[in-house]
Amino acid sequence: MTTPESKKLHRHLRLSDARGVVQLATLATTGITRVVEDVHHSVLNTIGLSGDRKTGQTRGVTGIVYRSINGATKLLGKGLDAGFSGLEALLGEIGDGKPATPERETFLAALNGVMGDRLVASDNPLSISMALRYQDEALNERSMGSIPAASGKVIVLIHGLCMNDLRSHALHQSQRPDHGEVLASELGYTPVYLRYNSGLHISHNGHELAAQLEKLVAHWPTPIEDLTVVAHSMGGLIARSAVYYAKQKGLDWASRLQNIVFLGTPHHGAPLEKAGNWLDALLRVTPYSKPFSKLSQVRSAGITDLRYGHVLDDDWQDLDRFDLHFDRRRVLPLPGDVACFTVAAAMSEKRSTLGNRLIGDGLVPLHSSLGHHDDAEKILAFDDEAQRIVYRMSHMELLSSEKVSRQIMRWLRPAG
Repeated sequence: MTTPESKKLHRHLRLSDARGVVQLATLATTGITRVVEDVHHSVLNTIGLSGDRKTGQTRGVTGIVYRSINGATKLLGKGLDAGFSGLEALLGEIGDGKPATPERETFLAALNGVMGDRLVASDNPLSISMALRYQDEALNERSMGSIPAASGKVIVLIHGLCMNDLRSHALHQSQRPDHGEVLASELGYTPVYLRYNSGLHISHNGHELAAQLEKLVAHWPTPIEDLTVVAHSMGGLIARSAVYYAKQKGLDWASRLQNIVFLGTPHHGAPLEKAGNWLDALLRVTPYSKPFSKLSQVRSAGITDLRYGHVLDDDWQDLDRFDLHFDRRRVLPLPGDVACFTVAAAMSEKRSTLGNRLIGDGLVPLHSSLGHHDDAEKILAFDDEAQRIVYRMSHMELLSSEKVSRQIMRWLRPAG
């Protein structure tokens, strides 16, 4: 029997989504089974009935039960995956030809933020591929040539963790235009939005964004003279990464980049991920709690990069990202030939030590957004007039604030 709830669900889902959900269910079942077995193994060790110390697996009948569960789950998952793949090939993608619903895109953005690296590693169809978009449609060489009234002033807007480019379902539920629309109307920019998998390493997305912007410059219907980036939260770290790698590779778009505006970017990390790292360490203290550390380690590479604000490959390579370690980032100053601006928000009514160091906009402290650091070499040298602090504002409100839009316009408006 078809219920109203199932009809609503069918409106959002595609056949490939079902295949992706099966893969997730298989991963979750085997993961939880392994956690339970690890706890069982720890208990047996305390009474002298240890299992395999190298693998952490139980032995005998108990071990057979756990391995049978894992084997059956994987076998069922592979069978269902093959079945759905066959149906996709036979029937095509259900939902093709109609726009994706905001609810579906919101779910996928959040899922990719939390575990997007795992989705890519398992070739899960729920993973998001990076794309530059105009009016909610992905751009390619052909579609770029047909953009009406494309100007030589292009502004690229980059979202943050667990977000996407769609403006119609911003969390703040505001009805006012976003910053891209305001800048298009007031200053003549053509707004282009980036969609990406925020669960991947920031430097991975930086490499890919550098390549995407090179294609944009090459195929834009009119020469781009002013390329500007407005980046929110994690998006600002990806922008810095992309600029660095573009200059390393001698890409053309880097010479056309005029401005970067950072909105609530955690240049030096965010407290929540630092707390998550300490939780990992505490869970691994005793053999009874250690198995549960696997649950906290589901979080993506993108999330763990936010611990200190990693932007380069060197910042995270050769490290166990869940180990407790200090900030070992390579110093990366702001690009000297680009005008850089930053907006930092605070939920408090005025600046305070507590608000600066911990609370900030609810996710990112003021000192991190402003590029301040106790180590002088790591300070990001924003000019005084290129910094703005807005009080009584949250991290997400930065996306829709009229006050922030006016500030960006003041910075970007041509002199005279």
